[in-house]
Amino acid sequence: MGRKDEPKPTSKPSAAAKPSKLVVSAVLASMDNPNKSAKPKPKPKAKSYLDDADLPPSDEDEEASVVVSKPASKERASLGLGLAEHVLTEKEKKKKEKREEMKARSAEVERQEVLKEDRDAFVVSSGSRATAEADDDASNSNSSLDNVRDIVVENFSVFVAGNELFKNASLKISHGKRYGLVGPNGKGKSTLLKLLAWRKVPVPRNIDVLLVEQEIVGDDRSALQAVVSADEELMKLRAEAQSLSEADDKDAADGDGDRLREIYEKLQLKGSDAAEALASKILAGLGFTKEMQDRPTKSFSGGWRMRISLARALFMQPTLLLLDEPTNHLDLLCNEIIHLHDLKLPAYEGNFDDFESRYEQERRKDNKDYEKIDKRIKVAIKSGNKAQQDKVKGQALLKTAKSKKWRDYSVEFHFPEPTELTPPLLQLIEVGFS
Repeated sequence: MGRKDEPKPTSKPSAAAKPSKLVVSAVLASMDNPNKSAKPKPKPKAKSYLDDADLPPSDEDEEASVVVSKPASKERASLGLGLAEHVLTEKEKKKKEKREEMKARSAEVERQEVLKEDRDAFVVSSGSRATAEADDDASNSNSSLDNVRDIVVENFSVFVAGNELFKNASLKISHGKRYGLVGPNGKGKSTLLKLLAWRKVPVPRNIDVLLVEQEIVGDDRSALQAVVSADEELMKLRAEAQSLSEADDKDAADGDGDRLREIYEKLQLKGSDAAEALASKILAGLGFTKEMQDRPTKSFSGGWRMRISLARALFMQPTLLLLDEPTNHLDLLCNEIIHLHDLKLPAYEGNFDDFESRYEQERRKDNKDYEKIDKRIKVAIKSGNKAQQDKVKGQALLKTAKSKKWRDYSVEFHFPEPTELTPPLLQLIEVGFS
């Protein structure tokens, strides 16, 4: 007889029934094959004091989280990763702060360098009158000022970007003397030389001034052009003569012809035709070949640009020559020292050795006077006598107006954070010494 087909179930088994069948079959299989039983459960670990700590996962924890895929291990791994990211963020934050600090410091240095070349950034006053007013008065005065040979400036002050560089300082530069300007770095020595060259500090108009800086700024001008351009009056006369010569008859004014003849006479007196030959001869004496004289100044190193600066000085032969640290041995030639100290410019007769001796004597004397005054003030305060205190303070104010405690000059250096370099930093192969 044929077997009757069992009726098909009208509905699928529930989700709860299916796992139960799998569990029973697995149990029966394990009973038949005891060697192939499921892996025994690991023994519970002893409770540790680190169990509740939020630590990054170890290698074992990470491996267990991959194989067993325990939710607790996943959570622990994610918390550990977050903690590691937090630590790295703090390190990066510190490095970023250092970089920003160095960047701000570099920007401030660049700003100060820009201010040094900005003539309008300096406010100079001489006595009760501004420098500009003094220049106007000088231009309108009689010709007797044209014979002045010395530079004398009384009670002048200089401000730049809100900072006071000089306060009621006095300066005297006598004809025929060689001066040395000394003082701490960054206090205004180079600025003073530039103010004299720019005539921001009053300089008689008959005294031509040339500033030889540490090295000429490199640009597209040739070395020969840079030397000739030191004569600013010559360059202005040449430019004006060229402008008048190129002007059309329609654009020419009535007095242009007379002015052009006047300019040519001045150019002849200044030896304009021989200017380039003289500059070339001076450069050749300083080691410049003909090819080097035609090269742009920006192609030269600092040492060669310093020679160009010296060539400009030799070419001009100015009445007042200002040298901004061209060499460290010219102090031996000085016969008077101007010391930039406490926003003033006191002068000392003699060379640099004489100045050091007198400076040390004055420093010791002023410091000794200051200590005496300070000691008397402390004694008066301890005595409790109000009248005595007022008397001592009045005397102290009178004396401290003339003497202050001189502090030793100190310099603070800031070095940037070095980048990490992979070793070897230096490697020598087959090196011999004889």
